Amino acid sequence: MPEHVLITGGAGFIGRRVTTELLHRGHRVRILDSLLPQVHGDSERPEGLDVDAELIVADVRDGDAVARALQGVDSVVHLAAEVGVGQSMYEVERYTSVNDVGTAVLFERLIDHPVRRVVTASSMSIYGEGLYRDMSGQFVENAERGIVRDGQKVWNPVDLAGHALAPLPTPEWKRPSLASIYALNKYVQERTTHIMGAPYGIESVCLRLFNVYGPGQALSNPYTGVLAIFASRLLNGQAPLIFEDGEQKRDFVHVGDVARAFAEALELPQAAGGTFNVGSGEERTVTEVAEGLARAMGKNHIAPEIMGKARVGDIRHCFCDTSLAEEQLGFSARANFAEGLAELAEWVERQTADDRVEHARAELEARGLVA
Repeated sequence: MPEHVLITGGAGFIGRRVTTELLHRGHRVRILDSLLPQVHGDSERPEGLDVDAELIVADVRDGDAVARALQGVDSVVHLAAEVGVGQSMYEVERYTSVNDVGTAVLFERLIDHPVRRVVTASSMSIYGEGLYRDMSGQFVENAERGIVRDGQKVWNPVDLAGHALAPLPTPEWKRPSLASIYALNKYVQERTTHIMGAPYGIESVCLRLFNVYGPGQALSNPYTGVLAIFASRLLNGQAPLIFEDGEQKRDFVHVGDVARAFAEALELPQAAGGTFNVGSGEERTVTEVAEGLARAMGKNHIAPEIMGKARVGDIRHCFCDTSLAEEQLGFSARANFAEGLAELAEWVERQTADDRVEHARAELEARGLVA
């Protein structure tokens, strides 16, 4: 049955695709978004935002605006958040205010304006390091490596005897290990959603997103997804900057697949009360991804710069176990990665981007957050 859906943060990269997906499925969409300049520049209505979506420009922490936005709404997709592991480690108050207080304001207003279901965007960052196996075959949920110092050659987590741990796909049952303020914020958003839902008769669903990529990313935001950062550098003729040795493994999932996951999480009865990973189920090194994007953009001559330094709050390996979403929601990613890179490259070629990566790195280094 078609519903009237409020999407907080709906003018962003993921929100625009979720908007389009829901409109195609016959839902009505209202968006609440503050149009943060770091993400949107000075745009009054971001490019790519469907004209059939109603846009309310307001902060999610503004209770009166949230209450107005909830009028006549049947369900909510909660995407509003400050995004960026590195920046969260020095703009602690802003991240905590927008992410945690903003979520609290939303649910406080939902007490008076209850909806059928809320689907909240969580993040793979809550896992910290992903799941590992030690030499004896035992799972290791709490792998740590501390602060990696410049010049250290062993980047991977090891056991107490110094033996390497083998990274595995990370399932939802793996205990959180919060390594950054952003990770802490996303876990608070996730728990707030589930804690506040049941007492007020609101179904709750949380989606732990892995590395989302695709056309429409904020190329001038140096704290956004790594592929957008790489694309901005390559577009400006600069080498992608890669921390550590570039062999850290991630899971990259296309924004179109992510939008479909939100729609299924909103509509399917069996999703209620669940927390699900959303990823491709394919692991790739960061260097592999940077080189693939360079080829797709026709910039093969620009090799990534391996920095040999680590950021505080970064993790080594985390990639997605997709089995729960496949079993309970029938969801699996469809996009081919090479085709997705080609699509991203084609879109990037039509854009302009301010390369602010060096400035962002300087901000981190000035605060001792790069070692």
